[in-house]
Amino acid sequence: MKIQNSFLEGPILPSLLKFSLPILLALILQALYGAVDLWAVGEFATTADISAVATGSQTMQIIIGMVTGLSMGTTVLLGHSIGRGDDEGAARAIGTSIRIFVVLGIVLSAAMIFAAGPIATLMNAPESAYEQTVDYIRICGGGTIFIVAYNLVSAVFRGLGDSRSPLIFVSVACVVNVGGDIILIDFFHMGAAGAAIATVAAQAISVALSVVFIKRRGLPFPFGREHLSLERKTAGGVIRLGSPIAIQDMCNEVSYLIIIGIVNALGVIASAGVGIAEKLVIFILLIPISYMQSISAFVAQNAGAGKYDRARRAMWTGMGTAAVLGGIIAGFAFFRGDILSMLFINDASAADSAEVVAASAEFLKATSIECFILSVAYCFTGYFNGIGRTTFVMVQGLCAIFLVKIPYAWFAGTREEPQLFQIGMSTVWAALFTLVVCVIYYVFRRGRDKKF
Repeated sequence: MKIQNSFLEGPILPSLLKFSLPILLALILQALYGAVDLWAVGEFATTADISAVATGSQTMQIIIGMVTGLSMGTTVLLGHSIGRGDDEGAARAIGTSIRIFVVLGIVLSAAMIFAAGPIATLMNAPESAYEQTVDYIRICGGGTIFIVAYNLVSAVFRGLGDSRSPLIFVSVACVVNVGGDIILIDFFHMGAAGAAIATVAAQAISVALSVVFIKRRGLPFPFGREHLSLERKTAGGVIRLGSPIAIQDMCNEVSYLIIIGIVNALGVIASAGVGIAEKLVIFILLIPISYMQSISAFVAQNAGAGKYDRARRAMWTGMGTAAVLGGIIAGFAFFRGDILSMLFINDASAADSAEVVAASAEFLKATSIECFILSVAYCFTGYFNGIGRTTFVMVQGLCAIFLVKIPYAWFAGTREEPQLFQIGMSTVWAALFTLVVCVIYYVFRRGRDKKF
Protein backbone atom coordinates (compact mmCIF):
# COMPACT_ATOMS: atom_id res chain seq x y z
CA MET A 1 0.00 0.00 0.00
CA LYS A 2 1.31 3.46 -0.90
CA ILE A 3 0.68 6.80 0.74
CA GLN A 4 -1.19 9.24 -1.50
CA ASN A 5 1.32 12.11 -1.87
CA SER A 6 -0.69 14.25 -4.30
CA PHE A 7 -2.17 15.97 -1.23
CA LEU A 8 1.14 17.77 -0.80
CA GLU A 9 1.90 18.64 -4.41
CA GLY A 10 0.31 19.27 -7.80
CA PRO A 11 -3.07 20.80 -8.75
CA ILE A 12 -5.54 20.82 -5.87
CA LEU A 13 -8.89 20.35 -7.64
CA PRO A 14 -8.11 17.07 -9.47
CA SER A 15 -6.51 15.63 -6.34
CA LEU A 16 -9.41 16.67 -4.13
CA LEU A 17 -12.05 15.36 -6.52
CA LYS A 18 -10.17 12.09 -7.01
CA PHE A 19 -10.13 11.62 -3.25
CA SER A 20 -13.62 12.91 -2.41
CA LEU A 21 -15.57 11.01 -5.10
CA PRO A 22 -14.87 7.53 -3.65
CA ILE A 23 -15.69 8.89 -0.18
CA LEU A 24 -19.01 10.19 -1.49
CA LEU A 25 -19.81 6.89 -3.20
CA ALA A 26 -18.86 4.92 -0.06
CA LEU A 27 -21.05 7.16 2.09
CA ILE A 28 -23.93 6.69 -0.34
CA LEU A 29 -23.61 2.92 -0.13
CA GLN A 30 -23.25 3.04 3.65
CA ALA A 31 -26.39 5.17 3.88
CA LEU A 32 -28.15 2.59 1.74
CA TYR A 33 -28.04 0.22 4.72
CA GLY A 34 -30.80 2.13 6.48
CA ALA A 35 -32.51 3.27 3.30
CA VAL A 36 -32.76 -0.25 1.92
CA ASP A 37 -34.15 -1.40 5.25
CA LEU A 38 -36.83 1.27 5.00
CA TRP A 39 -37.53 0.46 1.35
CA ALA A 40 -37.82 -3.25 2.09
CA VAL A 41 -40.29 -2.85 4.96
CA GLY A 42 -42.21 -0.32 2.85
CA GLU A 43 -42.48 -2.86 0.05
CA PHE A 44 -43.03 -6.08 2.00
CA ALA A 45 -44.16 -5.17 5.53
CA THR A 46 -46.48 -2.80 7.41
CA THR A 47 -46.64 0.90 8.30
CA ALA A 48 -45.67 -0.06 11.86
CA ASP A 49 -42.47 -1.65 10.51
CA ILE A 50 -41.73 1.54 8.55
CA SER A 51 -42.10 3.59 11.71
CA ALA A 52 -39.95 1.11 13.67
CA VAL A 53 -37.09 1.17 11.16
CA ALA A 54 -37.29 4.95 10.83
CA THR A 55 -37.10 5.47 14.59
CA GLY A 56 -34.61 2.67 15.24
CA SER A 57 -32.20 3.59 12.47
CA GLN A 58 -32.20 7.22 13.59
CA THR A 59 -31.20 5.95 17.03
CA MET A 60 -28.29 4.07 15.46
CA GLN A 61 -27.22 7.28 13.74
CA ILE A 62 -26.24 8.58 17.18
CA ILE A 63 -23.73 5.76 17.53
CA ILE A 64 -22.50 6.17 13.96
CA GLY A 65 -22.12 9.93 14.44
CA MET A 66 -20.16 9.51 17.65
CA VAL A 67 -17.84 6.83 16.25
CA THR A 68 -17.29 8.70 12.97
CA GLY A 69 -16.45 11.86 14.88
CA LEU A 70 -13.99 10.11 17.19
CA SER A 71 -12.34 8.37 14.24
CA MET A 72 -11.62 11.81 12.78
CA GLY A 73 -9.02 12.12 15.53
CA THR A 74 -7.21 9.14 14.00
CA THR A 75 -7.43 10.62 10.50
CA VAL A 76 -6.07 14.01 11.56
CA LEU A 77 -3.29 12.63 13.79
CA LEU A 78 -2.26 10.14 11.10
CA GLY A 79 -2.35 12.88 8.44
CA HIS A 80 -0.13 15.17 10.53
CA SER A 81 2.41 12.35 11.01
CA ILE A 82 2.47 11.54 7.31
CA GLY A 83 2.85 15.22 6.41
CA ARG A 84 5.90 15.40 8.71
CA GLY A 85 7.29 12.14 7.31
CA ASP A 86 7.05 10.52 10.78
CA ASP A 87 6.49 6.81 10.09
CA GLU A 88 6.83 5.82 13.74
CA GLY A 89 4.24 8.38 14.77
CA ALA A 90 1.88 7.14 12.06
CA ALA A 91 2.26 3.52 13.25
CA ARG A 92 1.61 4.54 16.86
CA ALA A 93 -1.51 6.47 15.79
CA ILE A 94 -2.96 3.34 14.16
CA GLY A 95 -1.99 0.92 16.94
CA THR A 96 -3.30 3.11 19.74
CA SER A 97 -6.53 3.76 17.84
CA ILE A 98 -7.12 0.02 17.51
CA ARG A 99 -6.91 -0.34 21.29
CA ILE A 100 -9.28 2.55 21.90
CA PHE A 101 -11.89 1.48 19.36
CA VAL A 102 -11.96 -2.20 20.37
CA VAL A 103 -12.91 -1.26 23.93
CA LEU A 104 -15.39 1.32 22.67
CA GLY A 105 -17.08 -1.19 20.35
CA ILE A 106 -17.55 -3.80 23.07
CA VAL A 107 -18.98 -1.28 25.56
CA LEU A 108 -21.38 0.27 23.04
CA SER A 109 -22.66 -3.10 21.78
CA ALA A 110 -23.50 -4.25 25.30
CA ALA A 111 -25.11 -0.92 26.21
CA MET A 112 -27.36 -0.85 23.14
CA ILE A 113 -28.62 -4.40 23.71
CA PHE A 114 -29.75 -3.65 27.25
CA ALA A 115 -31.03 -0.12 26.54
CA ALA A 116 -33.21 -0.94 23.50
CA GLY A 117 -36.50 -0.82 25.42
CA PRO A 118 -35.85 2.44 27.29
CA ILE A 119 -34.62 4.06 24.08
CA ALA A 120 -37.82 3.13 22.23
CA THR A 121 -39.84 4.54 25.12
CA LEU A 122 -37.76 7.71 25.24
CA MET A 123 -38.24 8.09 21.50
CA ASN A 124 -42.01 8.06 22.01
CA ALA A 125 -42.33 5.21 19.50
CA PRO A 126 -45.99 4.73 18.48
CA GLU A 127 -47.67 1.94 20.46
CA SER A 128 -48.42 -0.05 17.31
CA ALA A 129 -44.72 -0.02 16.39
CA TYR A 130 -43.13 -0.29 19.84
CA GLU A 131 -42.11 -3.98 19.79
CA GLN A 132 -40.73 -3.72 16.26
CA THR A 133 -38.71 -0.66 17.26
CA VAL A 134 -37.18 -2.46 20.26
CA ASP A 135 -36.23 -5.45 18.10
CA TYR A 136 -34.58 -3.25 15.47
CA ILE A 137 -32.56 -1.25 18.03
CA ARG A 138 -31.48 -4.35 19.99
CA ILE A 139 -30.28 -6.30 16.94
CA CYS A 140 -28.52 -3.37 15.25
CA GLY A 141 -27.11 -2.26 18.61
CA GLY A 142 -25.57 -5.68 19.15
CA GLY A 143 -23.68 -5.19 15.91
CA THR A 144 -22.19 -1.84 16.97
CA ILE A 145 -18.76 -3.49 17.23
CA PHE A 146 -18.78 -3.81 13.43
CA ILE A 147 -19.79 -0.15 12.99
CA VAL A 148 -16.87 0.87 15.18
CA ALA A 149 -14.42 -1.38 13.34
CA TYR A 150 -15.51 -0.17 9.89
CA ASN A 151 -15.20 3.49 10.84
CA LEU A 152 -11.72 2.97 12.28
CA VAL A 153 -10.54 1.22 9.10
CA SER A 154 -12.05 4.00 6.97
CA ALA A 155 -10.37 6.66 9.13
CA VAL A 156 -6.98 5.00 8.66
CA PHE A 157 -7.40 4.77 4.90
CA ARG A 158 -8.48 8.44 4.71
CA GLY A 159 -5.42 9.44 6.72
CA LEU A 160 -3.25 7.52 4.25
CA GLY A 161 -4.94 9.26 1.33
CA ASP A 162 -6.71 6.09 0.14
CA SER A 163 -10.46 6.55 -0.32
CA ARG A 164 -10.98 3.76 -2.86
CA SER A 165 -10.46 0.70 -0.66
CA PRO A 166 -13.33 1.48 1.77
CA LEU A 167 -15.56 1.94 -1.28
CA ILE A 168 -14.84 -1.64 -2.36
CA PHE A 169 -15.60 -3.04 1.10
CA VAL A 170 -18.88 -1.21 1.51
CA SER A 171 -19.98 -2.07 -2.05
CA VAL A 172 -19.86 -5.78 -1.29
CA ALA A 173 -21.58 -5.25 2.04
CA CYS A 174 -24.37 -3.24 0.41
CA VAL A 175 -25.13 -6.08 -1.99
CA VAL A 176 -25.32 -8.46 0.97
CA ASN A 177 -27.67 -6.13 2.81
CA VAL A 178 -30.06 -5.79 -0.13
CA GLY A 179 -30.20 -9.54 -0.63
CA GLY A 180 -30.64 -10.16 3.09
CA ASP A 181 -33.48 -7.64 3.34
CA ILE A 182 -35.41 -9.22 0.47
CA ILE A 183 -34.95 -12.75 1.78
CA LEU A 184 -35.70 -12.06 5.46
CA ILE A 185 -38.55 -9.56 4.99
CA ASP A 186 -40.29 -10.78 1.84
CA PHE A 187 -39.81 -14.55 2.13
CA PHE A 188 -39.54 -15.04 5.91
CA HIS A 189 -41.83 -12.09 6.86
CA MET A 190 -39.51 -10.95 9.66
CA GLY A 191 -40.31 -7.24 9.25
CA ALA A 192 -38.08 -4.76 11.11
CA ALA A 193 -36.12 -7.55 12.82
CA GLY A 194 -35.18 -9.05 9.46
CA ALA A 195 -33.98 -5.68 8.24
CA ALA A 196 -31.77 -5.34 11.32
CA ILE A 197 -30.26 -8.81 10.90
CA ALA A 198 -29.41 -8.10 7.26
CA THR A 199 -27.74 -4.81 8.22
CA VAL A 200 -25.55 -6.35 10.93
CA ALA A 201 -24.49 -9.22 8.64
CA ALA A 202 -23.52 -6.75 5.90
CA GLN A 203 -21.44 -4.67 8.31
CA ALA A 204 -19.64 -7.78 9.59
CA ILE A 205 -18.72 -8.81 6.07
CA SER A 206 -17.41 -5.31 5.30
CA VAL A 207 -15.10 -5.44 8.32
CA ALA A 208 -13.88 -8.96 7.47
CA LEU A 209 -12.97 -7.87 3.93
CA SER A 210 -11.04 -4.85 5.18
CA VAL A 211 -9.03 -6.96 7.67
CA VAL A 212 -8.09 -9.47 4.96
CA PHE A 213 -7.08 -6.62 2.63
CA ILE A 214 -4.81 -4.99 5.21
CA LYS A 215 -3.15 -8.31 6.09
CA ARG A 216 -2.41 -9.04 2.42
CA ARG A 217 -1.34 -5.54 1.36
CA GLY A 218 0.23 -4.28 4.57
CA LEU A 219 0.81 -0.64 5.52
CA PRO A 220 3.20 1.85 3.84
CA PHE A 221 5.43 1.90 6.94
CA PRO A 222 6.67 -0.67 9.50
CA PHE A 223 3.88 -1.84 11.80
CA GLY A 224 4.18 -4.59 14.38
CA ARG A 225 2.79 -5.84 17.69
CA GLU A 226 4.83 -3.26 19.58
CA HIS A 227 2.68 -0.52 18.04
CA LEU A 228 -0.52 -2.05 19.42
CA SER A 229 0.25 -0.84 22.95
CA LEU A 230 -1.83 2.03 24.33
CA GLU A 231 0.69 4.87 24.02
CA ARG A 232 -0.55 7.58 26.38
CA LYS A 233 0.51 10.64 24.40
CA THR A 234 -0.85 9.27 21.14
CA ALA A 235 -4.11 8.20 22.79
CA GLY A 236 -4.44 11.70 24.21
CA GLY A 237 -3.99 13.13 20.72
CA VAL A 238 -6.64 10.87 19.19
CA ILE A 239 -9.12 11.66 21.96
CA ARG A 240 -8.29 15.38 22.04
CA LEU A 241 -8.82 15.75 18.30
CA GLY A 242 -11.68 13.29 17.87
CA SER A 243 -13.83 13.62 20.99
CA PRO A 244 -15.01 17.19 20.28
CA ILE A 245 -16.23 16.08 16.84
CA ALA A 246 -17.75 12.94 18.35
CA ILE A 247 -19.64 14.95 20.96
CA GLN A 248 -20.93 17.36 18.34
CA ASP A 249 -21.99 14.61 15.92
CA MET A 250 -23.64 12.62 18.70
CA CYS A 251 -25.56 15.64 19.96
CA ASN A 252 -26.56 16.48 16.40
CA GLU A 253 -28.07 13.02 15.97
CA VAL A 254 -29.74 13.34 19.37
CA SER A 255 -31.34 16.55 18.15
CA TYR A 256 -32.83 14.66 15.18
CA LEU A 257 -34.12 12.06 17.61
CA ILE A 258 -35.77 14.81 19.63
CA ILE A 259 -37.35 16.17 16.47
CA ILE A 260 -38.62 12.69 15.58
CA GLY A 261 -39.93 12.35 19.13
CA ILE A 262 -41.84 15.62 18.67
CA VAL A 263 -43.18 14.38 15.34
CA ASN A 264 -44.09 10.94 16.75
CA ALA A 265 -46.57 12.64 19.06
CA LEU A 266 -48.46 13.73 15.92
CA GLY A 267 -49.25 10.11 14.95
CA VAL A 268 -47.95 7.21 12.89
CA ILE A 269 -48.47 8.98 9.53
CA ALA A 270 -46.31 11.94 10.53
CA SER A 271 -43.77 9.56 12.11
CA ALA A 272 -43.45 7.43 8.98
CA GLY A 273 -43.37 10.49 6.70
CA VAL A 274 -40.60 12.25 8.61
CA GLY A 275 -38.73 8.95 8.92
CA ILE A 276 -38.69 8.68 5.11
CA ALA A 277 -37.67 12.33 4.76
CA GLU A 278 -34.79 11.83 7.20
CA LYS A 279 -33.54 8.89 5.12
CA LEU A 280 -33.55 11.11 2.04
CA VAL A 281 -31.82 13.93 3.94
CA ILE A 282 -29.05 11.52 4.90
CA PHE A 283 -28.34 11.04 1.19
CA ILE A 284 -28.49 14.76 0.40
CA LEU A 285 -26.17 15.53 3.30
CA LEU A 286 -23.56 13.17 1.87
CA ILE A 287 -22.29 15.98 -0.37
CA PRO A 288 -21.26 18.26 2.52
CA ILE A 289 -20.17 15.31 4.68
CA SER A 290 -17.92 13.84 1.97
CA TYR A 291 -16.31 17.22 1.38
CA MET A 292 -15.81 17.75 5.10
CA GLN A 293 -14.04 14.40 5.43
CA SER A 294 -11.98 14.96 2.28
CA ILE A 295 -10.89 18.47 3.23
CA SER A 296 -10.06 17.30 6.77
CA ALA A 297 -7.69 14.63 5.46
CA PHE A 298 -6.24 16.92 2.76
CA VAL A 299 -5.65 19.79 5.20
CA ALA A 300 -4.23 17.48 7.90
CA GLN A 301 -1.37 16.28 5.67
CA ASN A 302 -0.61 19.80 4.44
CA ALA A 303 -0.74 21.24 7.96
CA GLY A 304 1.67 18.54 9.09
CA ALA A 305 4.00 19.55 6.25
CA GLY A 306 3.63 23.26 7.10
CA LYS A 307 1.85 24.04 3.80
CA TYR A 308 -0.90 26.23 5.26
CA ASP A 309 -1.52 28.25 2.10
CA ARG A 310 -2.19 25.07 0.15
CA ALA A 311 -4.51 23.89 2.94
CA ARG A 312 -6.55 27.10 2.67
CA ARG A 313 -6.75 26.88 -1.10
CA ALA A 314 -8.06 23.32 -0.74
CA MET A 315 -10.87 24.59 1.48
CA TRP A 316 -11.96 27.31 -0.98
CA THR A 317 -11.68 24.93 -3.94
CA GLY A 318 -13.78 22.31 -2.22
CA MET A 319 -16.32 24.89 -1.13
CA GLY A 320 -16.99 26.02 -4.70
CA THR A 321 -17.66 22.53 -6.04
CA ALA A 322 -19.61 21.48 -2.93
CA ALA A 323 -21.94 24.47 -3.25
CA VAL A 324 -22.73 23.62 -6.87
CA LEU A 325 -23.34 19.92 -6.26
CA GLY A 326 -25.19 20.53 -3.01
CA GLY A 327 -27.38 23.16 -4.64
CA ILE A 328 -28.42 20.86 -7.49
CA ILE A 329 -29.36 17.97 -5.21
CA ALA A 330 -31.05 20.15 -2.58
CA GLY A 331 -33.04 21.94 -5.29
CA PHE A 332 -34.42 18.69 -6.67
CA ALA A 333 -35.34 17.53 -3.16
CA PHE A 334 -37.08 20.84 -2.45
CA PHE A 335 -39.25 20.86 -5.57
CA ARG A 336 -39.77 17.11 -6.15
CA GLY A 337 -39.58 15.63 -2.69
CA ASP A 338 -42.78 13.69 -3.37
CA ILE A 339 -41.10 11.68 -6.14
CA LEU A 340 -38.18 10.82 -3.90
CA SER A 341 -40.49 9.85 -1.03
CA MET A 342 -42.44 7.44 -3.25
CA LEU A 343 -39.32 5.29 -3.54
CA PHE A 344 -40.04 4.00 -0.05
CA ILE A 345 -43.75 3.34 -0.54
CA ASN A 346 -45.23 0.22 -2.14
CA ASP A 347 -48.61 1.66 -3.17
CA ALA A 348 -48.54 5.46 -3.19
CA SER A 349 -52.18 5.57 -4.35
CA ALA A 350 -53.44 4.05 -1.08
CA ALA A 351 -54.94 6.58 1.33
CA ASP A 352 -52.45 6.20 4.18
CA SER A 353 -49.50 5.89 1.77
CA ALA A 354 -50.44 9.13 0.02
CA GLU A 355 -50.57 10.88 3.39
CA VAL A 356 -47.12 9.54 4.31
CA VAL A 357 -45.68 10.79 1.01
CA ALA A 358 -47.22 14.23 1.53
CA ALA A 359 -45.84 14.43 5.08
CA SER A 360 -42.39 13.42 3.90
CA ALA A 361 -42.34 15.97 1.06
CA GLU A 362 -43.45 18.76 3.39
CA PHE A 363 -40.67 18.07 5.89
CA LEU A 364 -38.14 17.61 3.08
CA LYS A 365 -38.75 21.12 1.74
CA ALA A 366 -37.22 22.59 4.88
CA THR A 367 -34.37 20.14 5.42
CA SER A 368 -33.21 20.39 1.79
CA ILE A 369 -32.41 24.06 2.49
CA GLU A 370 -30.31 22.92 5.46
CA CYS A 371 -28.34 20.60 3.19
CA PHE A 372 -27.44 23.41 0.78
CA ILE A 373 -26.21 25.70 3.57
CA LEU A 374 -24.13 22.91 5.08
CA SER A 375 -22.46 22.27 1.71
CA VAL A 376 -20.59 25.51 2.36
CA ALA A 377 -20.40 25.42 6.16
CA TYR A 378 -18.96 21.90 6.32
CA CYS A 379 -16.02 22.93 4.15
CA PHE A 380 -15.12 25.40 6.89
CA THR A 381 -15.45 22.76 9.59
CA GLY A 382 -13.40 20.31 7.51
CA TYR A 383 -10.61 22.88 7.37
CA PHE A 384 -10.84 23.55 11.10
CA ASN A 385 -10.73 19.80 11.81
CA GLY A 386 -7.69 19.33 9.59
CA ILE A 387 -5.62 22.00 11.37
CA GLY A 388 -6.65 20.63 14.76
CA ARG A 389 -9.26 23.23 15.83
CA THR A 390 -11.81 20.55 16.65
CA THR A 391 -12.82 22.16 19.95
CA PHE A 392 -14.18 25.20 18.11
CA VAL A 393 -16.09 22.90 15.76
CA MET A 394 -17.67 21.22 18.78
CA VAL A 395 -18.58 24.47 20.57
CA GLN A 396 -20.26 26.07 17.58
CA GLY A 397 -22.04 22.82 16.80
CA LEU A 398 -23.42 22.47 20.31
CA CYS A 399 -24.58 26.09 20.29
CA ALA A 400 -26.37 25.52 16.98
CA ILE A 401 -28.06 22.41 18.36
CA PHE A 402 -29.08 23.51 21.85
CA LEU A 403 -29.57 27.23 21.31
CA VAL A 404 -31.21 27.13 17.88
CA LYS A 405 -32.37 23.75 16.53
CA ILE A 406 -34.01 22.11 19.53
CA PRO A 407 -35.73 25.26 20.91
CA TYR A 408 -37.17 26.14 17.50
CA ALA A 409 -38.33 22.55 16.88
CA TRP A 410 -40.06 22.48 20.27
CA PHE A 411 -41.70 25.85 19.57
CA ALA A 412 -42.93 24.74 16.14
CA GLY A 413 -44.11 21.35 17.43
CA THR A 414 -46.14 22.74 20.33
CA ARG A 415 -48.15 25.28 18.33
CA GLU A 416 -51.89 24.84 18.12
CA GLU A 417 -51.66 23.40 14.60
CA PRO A 418 -48.09 22.04 14.16
CA GLN A 419 -46.72 21.99 10.62
CA LEU A 420 -43.97 19.62 9.58
CA PHE A 421 -42.35 22.31 7.40
CA GLN A 422 -41.97 24.62 10.39
CA ILE A 423 -40.55 21.84 12.54
CA GLY A 424 -38.06 21.09 9.75
CA MET A 425 -37.04 24.76 9.59
CA SER A 426 -35.30 24.25 12.93
CA THR A 427 -32.50 22.53 11.01
CA VAL A 428 -32.24 25.43 8.56
CA TRP A 429 -31.74 28.06 11.25
CA ALA A 430 -29.15 25.85 12.96
CA ALA A 431 -27.22 25.39 9.70
CA LEU A 432 -27.28 29.13 9.05
CA PHE A 433 -25.97 29.74 12.56
CA THR A 434 -23.08 27.35 11.89
CA LEU A 435 -22.17 29.07 8.62
CA VAL A 436 -22.21 32.58 10.09
CA VAL A 437 -20.15 31.60 13.15
CA CYS A 438 -17.59 29.73 10.99
CA VAL A 439 -17.14 32.76 8.71
CA ILE A 440 -16.66 35.07 11.70
CA TYR A 441 -14.17 32.71 13.34
CA TYR A 442 -12.17 32.25 10.13
CA VAL A 443 -11.93 36.01 9.48
CA PHE A 444 -11.00 36.68 13.11
CA ARG A 445 -8.27 34.01 13.24
CA ARG A 446 -6.84 34.95 9.85
CA GLY A 447 -6.48 38.53 11.04
CA ARG A 448 -4.37 37.37 13.99
CA ASP A 449 -2.45 34.43 12.50
CA LYS A 450 -1.46 34.38 8.81
CA LYS A 451 -0.75 30.63 9.04
CA PHE A 452 -4.40 29.97 9.95
